[in-house]
This record gives sequence, C-alpha cells and structure tokens, in this order.
Amino acid sequence: MKFEILLCCLLVLSTTSALSRKEEAAEQNRRKASQALYKSQPNRQTVRNKEAEEFDEDEVSDQCPEPNGFFPDAEQCDKYYDCRDGSLMEKLCPDGLVFNDFSPQHEKCDLPFGIDCSKRSKLQTPKPTPHCPRMHGYFAHEDPTNCNTFYYCVEGKFNMIKCPDGLVFSEKTGICNWPDEAQKKGCGSRELFNFTCPKVDESIAATHPRYPDAEDCQFFYVCINGETPRRSGCKLGQAFDERTGKCDWARKIPECKDWYKDVLTDVELDALENPPKPKTTGSNARRKGPKREAE
Repeated sequence: MKFEILLCCLLVLSTTSALSRKEEAAEQNRRKASQALYKSQPNRQTVRNKEAEEFDEDEVSDQCPEPNGFFPDAEQCDKYYDCRDGSLMEKLCPDGLVFNDFSPQHEKCDLPFGIDCSKRSKLQTPKPTPHCPRMHGYFAHEDPTNCNTFYYCVEGKFNMIKCPDGLVFSEKTGICNWPDEAQKKGCGSRELFNFTCPKVDESIAATHPRYPDAEDCQFFYVCINGETPRRSGCKLGQAFDERTGKCDWARKIPECKDWYKDVLTDVELDALENPPKPKTTGSNARRKGPKREAE
C-alpha cells in the first residue's frame, strides 16, 4: 500500500515538472517573438515625423488642389485662389460678382444668379452707391410697391430698366418674370392686376383658359390651371377676341374696333394689317456683262 502511494506521488511530481518545462519553453518563445517584432517596427519618433510630413502635404493640397488653376474659397463665394506652379495667390471678384467655379482652367467672376453659393455664403463688404447696393448687379427698386422697375449696376453706375407689361422683377433670378414665379411680396397677380380667375371645372382649367382685360383691348389674362392669372398681350394693332380666345386685328372685333383710334391712323393700321411684300429678284436672272467692242 505504501509503495503504491509513493508511486503516485512520483508520477504527479514528474508530470508537474514536465508541465513547468513546457510553460518555460513557451514563455521563452513568446519573448523571442516579441523582441523580433519590436525590432521589425519603425521608431516611434520616425512615425510621428512621417505623420507630420503627411499632414503638411494635405494642408498644402487643400489650398492648391492642383499646381495650376483657379479654385474657389471654401467659405466666401467672391473669393478664389490663383495657383501657378504650386504658388498660391488670393483674389477677390469685383463687388457684386462671385467666382464661377465651373472649370479650374477659367478665371471667371459672374453674377450670382445660377451659381450655388449655399456652402460658401460669405461675401466681401459691399461698396454701395445710389441705387446700387453693390458695385455690380441687378437690384430691385427701393420702393417695394414698384414691382416692375429695377437697376442694372456696373462699376457703381446704375441704369434703370422697366419690365414688360405683366411681368415683375425677380430678385432670385435677376430677370423679369411672371408674378407667380417671381414670388415677390406685394407683387402677386391679384395685387397687380386686380383680376381673379373665374372658377371652372377641371376639364376647362386644364386648357389654361383666357379672359379679356376689361380695361385694355390689347391685353388678356391666361389662367394657369384655371387658378393663377398671367397678363399677356397682342401685338400692336391687334386686340384680344373673346369669341376665339386669340388675337386679331382690332378693326375686326366690334367691341375694340376704335381702340387704336387716337394712337394710329387708318393708313398706319392698313400698313400693319397688310405689310408690303418684299421684292424678290429671280435667281435665274442673267447678268449682263459689258459689251465687247467690234474688232
């Protein structure tokens, strides 16, 4: 019995010592592998220097994306950069104009209409002059109730322009437009024309029905989708015929036959209604050359 107990103890000790030797060997292998990995890695200071170099290169590329070209500022719409051989020069458009970034190969400042400045909305300090909030551009009249007059400014000098009848100046597009599209406060169709489209069923509304202007034979209203009125007109000498929904010579429309009486003479109306036909020369007509002298 004692012999069996002693044998078991010896087996346990031998097993424990074998495991210890295996663990020591494994630990040594791990240390060797760790040392080899450490030697294979670059110096930390070297890594930091490389990261700094990469950061500097990125910073330069943000300013000059390409060695040559014209590039917009990230925040200010009328500021841009001229890059030549990697050398950067900051530039400003004339007051009222913004940089058009359609192509890096072109240096172009343009009116702000149609150029997206939503992500770079800052602008230079304005330089106003009479009727011109900025040196260049199209600007609405100072009187908000004057819907169809605007100013075109160049170098701070203005030129006053009036929209055609039925249109108003749109500050969003810089052109004259229909009141419902311009969406200028106080300049809607109802405020301007004092006209409301009659209520009609959907089938008629889809045809954009027309109605005469009760105060002017030359003009009429087109009701877009039967709801939104737009004032339009006929050419000189004509009037709107409610029966046909079209323009015709005023003298042919009973209620408008005398509309141009104090404006145009009968002779002038005749000339408008029956313009002279242009004289044409036959293409096959022979050209007579100089006569030869008899020998």
